[in-house]
Amino acid sequence: MRGSTPAPGRLFAHYGGNTSCVAITAADAVDPTLVLDAGTGLNRLSQDLGGRPFRGSILLGHLHWDHTHGLPFFPAGDNPDAEVTLYQPEQGDALEVLSKVISPPHFPITPRELRGSWNFRSLEVGKHDIEGFEVQCLDIPHSGGRTFGFRVSDGISTIAYMSDHGPIALGEGPNGDGEFHEGALELARDADLLIHDAQYTKSEFASRAHFGHSTIDYAIELGKRAGAAKVVLYHHDPSRTDDQIDAIVAVNQHHTVRVIAAAEGLSLDLRNRHHTAVAV
Repeated sequence: MRGSTPAPGRLFAHYGGNTSCVAITAADAVDPTLVLDAGTGLNRLSQDLGGRPFRGSILLGHLHWDHTHGLPFFPAGDNPDAEVTLYQPEQGDALEVLSKVISPPHFPITPRELRGSWNFRSLEVGKHDIEGFEVQCLDIPHSGGRTFGFRVSDGISTIAYMSDHGPIALGEGPNGDGEFHEGALELARDADLLIHDAQYTKSEFASRAHFGHSTIDYAIELGKRAGAAKVVLYHHDPSRTDDQIDAIVAVNQHHTVRVIAAAEGLSLDLRNRHHTAVAV
């Protein structure tokens, strides 16, 4: 949902103020078993689980604050009966790297002190079998640390997820807001859902290109070029009000790809294609 920092207040109530977190539930499962990113939206998943412990895997696209702040505030995971495997892009010992984000004096506990069974692992580029899904990980450009985009498939339907993506780092591209590079196209190819960083408008991008994010236009055009069925605008700028997001969606209904905006609690049901994605 939100990028960079949470956005509380009545002007943001519809689309929500929490930062990045998407949960995926297989058709034959009751609860989500695969979570993409652990922003403050992760607490919403605990509410949806209704007191049940989380048993599954969390994939971090990168380790910026807005993608990790939810971890110690996740009652379903910080639970004696929880069974969690947390994956992050390989850049050294996984637990040691994560502990730089969550540990004293910056935070009162370390990841190792979370209750339940937690395993911390690094991921390399490639395809992995995680929670029964084929997960493809590829490096994508984003400022300040190694960042992955993900492609999640059960062999029937596919979700592409690029929460933070700064393609301008690879060149201006045909429209001035970044290259439609091979990695992004591969992740998004023929996806049922492309959940993509859409933090900036074209006019905002001129002064913020170096922040490492994408324009709304880039996300939509990537979906069109890759043949995605639906583009979910994601990682909304924290200053973007509900009315402004509504207006953005309204003016982008003429494209060959369907365009919607991620909202807190939004559920996108793909059960007829075998799994369900829930943005929390």
